[in-house]
Formats: sequence, C-alpha cells, structure tokens
Amino acid sequence: MTLTSEQLEAGLDAIRESPKDGGAVAMIVRRPAVGAREVLESAELTTTDGLVGDRWGGKPGRSADCQINLMNARVVALVAGERDRWSLAGDQLFVDLDLSEANLPVGSRIAIGSAILEVTAPPHTGCSKFAARFGMDARAFVNSRRHLRLRGINARVVRGGTIRVGDRVTKSP
Repeated sequence: MTLTSEQLEAGLDAIRESPKDGGAVAMIVRRPAVGAREVLESAELTTTDGLVGDRWGGKPGRSADCQINLMNARVVALVAGERDRWSLAGDQLFVDLDLSEANLPVGSRIAIGSAILEVTAPPHTGCSKFAARFGMDARAFVNSRRHLRLRGINARVVRGGTIRVGDRVTKSP
C-alpha cells in the first residue's frame, strides 16, 4: 500500500497534534541482521551497544550519534498503514511524541523507562529502501519538512536502562 502526496498531506494535521511531552512508546524493534526485524515488548539500552541485540552494536565504523533511531508513531502509521508494516521503516523506537526541531533541538534529552537518550545532529532522512517500501511520495513527504523531522531523529544513549512499550516519553532536564 502506498499513498499519494495528497493523501499524505491530509494526515499532516494529526501528526502536528502529537504530544510535545509525555507521549508513549508505541513499538520497539530490534534489527538483529540486515532485513531482519524483531518486535519487542521491552528492551535494554546501553551506552555502548544502543539497543542490546540490534545490529548497530556490531557495525564497523558505527557512530554513537546514530545509536538509536526514533520515528513519530503517527507518521509511520500514515506512511506504512498496517501496524505489522511499521518495522519496515527501519527504526528501533516508534513514539507518540513531537520530534520537531522546535520541540526537541539537538542536545535535548528524552527519558524513556529508566533510560535517557540525547537528540543528536545527524539528520535522519528517507532513503531508497524507505521509498521501495512505502513509495516515492512517502519519501518525498518525510524529507520535505526537515524542521518537523517526519522521518525521525537520531539519538545516543546517555544513561542505559530498560524500556517497554507503553512507557512514557518525557523531556528530561
């Protein structure tokens, strides 16, 4: 299922209504190997491995600035449709939270469960895999408003801990 630009634009108002603080974790996905996905109810985050068991931890040349990828659950619900297709986006955490630059500038901290993440500078953009899975219009949609970060954000773990689906996602001082 792929949506047209018009259908995607029609969903923008609902995305903009995402909570600024106090949202929730909607899905956790571990990527143990290229193309493999495991949907989890809980996961461990560490400062050295990111999401424990995720392939990021074993990648040569990995950057701590890209340990964890977060995507707004409302955006992925729009572009992916059925919940069982969300994991195809390739992100580890899907959260109901406004991820925009205005709400979470680089350096902002986010508390989830007993873990704390820090928003990092590298942009998270839709790539050819994203377009192949959700369509060219979806890739253009998520890349067109960089300030809203519709494709999501990169973060690093600054305090490890356990996270669970349903955990509150709050801005941390």
